[in-house]
Amino acid sequence: MKKFEFGIYSLADIGIDPLTGKTPSPSQRLEDILQMADLTENLGLDVFGVGEHHRLDYVVSAPPVVLSAISQRTKHIKLTSTTTVLSTVDPVRLFEDFATLDLLSNGRAEILAGRGAFIESFPLFGYSTTDYDALFEENLLLLQQLNSQERVTWSGQFRPALNNAEIAPRPFNQEIPIWVGVGGTPESAVRAGRVGVGMALAILGGPLDRFQPLVNLYRKSGQHHPEKLNVGVTGHLFIAETTEQAQEQFYPYYKNYWQYVNQQGSFTFQLSFEQFIEITGPNMALFVGSPEDVAEKIIKQYELFGHSRFLAQPDIGGQPFELVKNSMNLFANEVVPVVRNHIEMNSL
Repeated sequence: MKKFEFGIYSLADIGIDPLTGKTPSPSQRLEDILQMADLTENLGLDVFGVGEHHRLDYVVSAPPVVLSAISQRTKHIKLTSTTTVLSTVDPVRLFEDFATLDLLSNGRAEILAGRGAFIESFPLFGYSTTDYDALFEENLLLLQQLNSQERVTWSGQFRPALNNAEIAPRPFNQEIPIWVGVGGTPESAVRAGRVGVGMALAILGGPLDRFQPLVNLYRKSGQHHPEKLNVGVTGHLFIAETTEQAQEQFYPYYKNYWQYVNQQGSFTFQLSFEQFIEITGPNMALFVGSPEDVAEKIIKQYELFGHSRFLAQPDIGGQPFELVKNSMNLFANEVVPVVRNHIEMNSL
């Protein structure tokens, strides 16, 4: 049985604190992320990740650069992108960057590839959104070939052909683990299973069982290579001593987060406190509450999905760093042991 892994990730949004009106500088936001990685390691968790955006309200556009800095401060945690926008990056450059990270970290690098929530990288790097899915498919297949072969011969639609090209450096381990982020489309789940990569479910809300059909599709499409399949869950996290306290503390930050995310797409967003209470309820997927309630939700999802990894995003909405650290401490010290014990007891 695979070890169940717990981790922390950040998308590195630079949000104004709705209670104080303060906005961190980009350098302060990066320092907070480095401290989050340090704390992830010190708390005995397994994975830390950062996501890629190309806009002024996010601070990380180059995950392998940030992860390389983290690699020199840590010794044990796995280091992953969450996510790499695979449609608009050259797969050769991507692989070489993460192979370098893998060498610097003694084999701790991973790639979580996705299509991204925003499309600003398409015009920035000269791609068309009309090729949205075709770019992703081609780049994913090429990335897998680069990962498995030192010399690559390849031709495709969107980048120059490769003719017995040397792909260097090679990673510390034989291959770099590759995951694909899946938000809710069946086609994405089927593709991840078909090509034999891990599937990371981005569960940002809704009923707990909403994503079970995607897991079933993933495993069915990957049944010819079950040894390559891994399911992970990612989601927003806020923990306090009681669920009522967590809801009251987190509501202004969660509302703030979705307001500025939706404004980026010219949408309006209103969320009443009553609606927020509903979406954090016991049968909903948002990981907000007491340690006991959050552990119960992760266990319920484990019973539904049989997944092997849970990554939590605790730093959205302009929260002060003390609140982020408090959630992380409660998660590692009071949630993780309960979930681990449940999984171990039920695997005997």
